[in-house]
Amino acid sequence: MEHAALIPHLFRTESRKIISVLGKLLGIQHIEMAEDIAAEAFLAAMETWPFKGIPENPTAWLYSVARNKAKNYLTRHHVFAEKISGEIKNSLPGITETEIDLSEKNITDSQLQMLFAVCHPSLSVEAQIGLALRILCGFGIEEIATALLSNKETINKRLFRAKEKLRSEKISIELPHSVDIDARLETVLRTLYLLFSEGYYSESRDTILREELCLEAMRLTYLLIENEQTNHPPVNALLSLMCFHASRFEARKNENGEIILYHDQNETLWNDALISKGVFYLHQASRGELLSKYHIEANIAYWHTIKADTKEKWEAILQLFNQLLQIEYSPIAALNRTYALSKVKGNQIAIIEAEKLQLNGNHYYFTLLGELYKDIDSNLSRQHLQKAISLAKTKTDKSIIQKKLDAL
Repeated sequence: MEHAALIPHLFRTESRKIISVLGKLLGIQHIEMAEDIAAEAFLAAMETWPFKGIPENPTAWLYSVARNKAKNYLTRHHVFAEKISGEIKNSLPGITETEIDLSEKNITDSQLQMLFAVCHPSLSVEAQIGLALRILCGFGIEEIATALLSNKETINKRLFRAKEKLRSEKISIELPHSVDIDARLETVLRTLYLLFSEGYYSESRDTILREELCLEAMRLTYLLIENEQTNHPPVNALLSLMCFHASRFEARKNENGEIILYHDQNETLWNDALISKGVFYLHQASRGELLSKYHIEANIAYWHTIKADTKEKWEAILQLFNQLLQIEYSPIAALNRTYALSKVKGNQIAIIEAEKLQLNGNHYYFTLLGELYKDIDSNLSRQHLQKAISLAKTKTDKSIIQKKLDAL
């Protein structure tokens, strides 16, 4: 691989490791310093490799440069701290403590600890996702803006405020105490769930970026599974859910980037290996007595890996939606339940339940009603689909609804 392609690839995979280790060493109050040192290491690669050639072990070269730059920075800071007033406390580690451990184990531990820091409950969900993408996934500001359908200025401000909040709250980069782990883990799982959803349901046209969001969410969830303290059943259930959804990546969009609805997908394009992994983690999630929303959503996703349109399948899905709504009510989950209800008890009963929801600003609501009325009242079906198309925000959604209208 040429340096022009290798350096951006390594930046995505290795900068996050360097930042996590240095962030753990220096503390959250100096996270920008960790980011700067990582960036300087890659700048050195860009300046050196085109002329001297790519080193035999590029990753080790980058780690060595980052380590030396970090030690130099700490030395300068130490000298400065000794010269200024003794009343000012040196907030960085002393020179004798600057053994910078970039071993695989410490990198993994540091990334996991950083995950809990950036997913601190004091931050908004949007800030947590932004910090996770920036610090733990190696995404650039522009990439984050594209992924979250925002702009660079907004993302920069959001990240700045989030870091200031972590500093003011004096958040430590460490795993929570065992008594707090469950409560903190719940926040982390919610963030990873939403991060995956940002990719899976993204309206961005950048297909590669969309899938990478999902893969990063899966990678971070797997970090939790690798650690004994955080390898809990809900974590396995969430990774199972992600595997089932990710297994249909190839079948979800056509060559024009348009969404292919579930019942129209080519199941031969589904990834059997990911489905098998999903089954494995779902089995692991069955340990213990806790039933989380991730358990139920993973089970629903499992049934969707069975393409056959059987009554047994839809009855199972309907019962799972009933359980899910008892654990955590969501209007979208209630809407999805009515589709399963139509498969089990018919469209008339499903229409009654759907219309109770009154999701009048949601185009999925009117799309579903259009589908349910299709064989009952074509005029009402058309009205609902026309309302749906007026509410739809993307060309893809409008195109799907228009096809339904044309079929009427």
